[in-house]
Amino acid sequence: MSEAKGQGWRDEVMQRLRQVKYPGFTRDIVSFGLVHDLDLEGTDLKLTLKLSTPDPTLPEKLGQEIRDGMKGLLAVKSVTIRTEVAPPAAVASTGAQGIEGVKKIIAVASGKGGVGKSTVASNLAVGLAQSGLKVGLCDCDLYGPSQALMLGCREGVQVEEGTERIVPAVCHGVKLMSMGMLLGDDSPAALRGPMVTRFTQQFLRQVAWGELDVLVLDLPPGTGDIQLTIVQTVSLDGALIVTTPQEVALVDARKAIAMFRKVNVEILGLVENMSYFVVPGTEEKHEIFGSGGGKREAARQKVPLLGEIPLDPEARKCGDEGKPVLLVRASAPAAIGFLNLVNSVTKILFPNISA
Repeated sequence: MSEAKGQGWRDEVMQRLRQVKYPGFTRDIVSFGLVHDLDLEGTDLKLTLKLSTPDPTLPEKLGQEIRDGMKGLLAVKSVTIRTEVAPPAAVASTGAQGIEGVKKIIAVASGKGGVGKSTVASNLAVGLAQSGLKVGLCDCDLYGPSQALMLGCREGVQVEEGTERIVPAVCHGVKLMSMGMLLGDDSPAALRGPMVTRFTQQFLRQVAWGELDVLVLDLPPGTGDIQLTIVQTVSLDGALIVTTPQEVALVDARKAIAMFRKVNVEILGLVENMSYFVVPGTEEKHEIFGSGGGKREAARQKVPLLGEIPLDPEARKCGDEGKPVLLVRASAPAAIGFLNLVNSVTKILFPNISA
C-alpha cells in the first residue's frame, strides 16, 4: 500500500469522482451509488463501477471521464476500473405486487395532457398528509416531471447506505420521488424502451418509501409504456381519472378508463378539473370548457364524480411557487374543491376514518 493511504487521498479522489456526471443527468456517479471497492495500491487507483444500462458505450465514457478527472493528483498515477453491468430489470413475471410498508397505492391519470392532472395529484397528496395520513407521491411522468416544482422541492435525492435504495425527499409532509430531482431544469430525459421500464420500476421498487398509508402515483397522460409497466409492477388499489368538461378531453378519459379496466384496476372515480371560472370579487360563473361533462361521463361509466375543481389563478400561482394552493390559500375556490376531493378519496380508501 502507498504512504498516500494516510494522506487523505480518499477524500480527494471522492471529490473528483463527484465531478463525474452520469450522462443526461446533473447528478454524479457517487451520489447515484455507482462507485464501489475504492482502493489505492501503490499509485494505482482501483475501483468498481456497477451499472445497469443497455448502452454499451457508457462504461467507456465514464471510465475516460474518471481517468481525466484524476489527472494532476499526485497520489494517483494510473486508474484500474472494473465494470459490472447488469441488464435492465424486466417486468416481474410473477405479476403485480404491493410495496412493503405501503397500505394503499392509487394512480392519478388522464387520457390527455393539459387537464391539470399533476396539480390535482400534488394537492391531493398534501391534503391527505394534512389529514394525518402518511403519504408518498411518485412522479411517474419521466418526460415531463413537474412535482418537484409544484412541491417546491429543490433538493436532490440521496442513496440509503447499505441498501443502495433511493431516499425520497420530504416536501410539505409528503415523501416525493421525481425525475425532476435528478435532472437539471433544462435537461431532457432522453429515454426509450427498456430504460423507461427500468426507471419506472426503480421509482416504485428501489425507493425507501418506509411506512405509508397512501402512495399517490402521478402518471403521464395517455396509455403508453409507463402506465403498462406500473400496472404490471405494483398492485394498484384504484385509479382517479382527471378530465376537463369538454368532449375532446372526455374522449381520451374514456380510453384511460378502458385501459385500467382491461388490467382489472378499479376506477375510484372521475375528477373534473377546470369546471368553471368565478370572476374574482363576484359570483359571476363562466363555464369556459362546457358544463356537466364530468358528471355525465361519471354516470356513463358508473363511477362517482369525486370533485369539480374550478379554474383558479391562485392554483396556478401557488403551483409555480412550489406551495400547493390547498396549503396556502385554503379559502381559494380551487382549494375548497381539492379539500372536497381529499375527503371523498379518504372515505373510499379508509372508510373507518371519520372525515
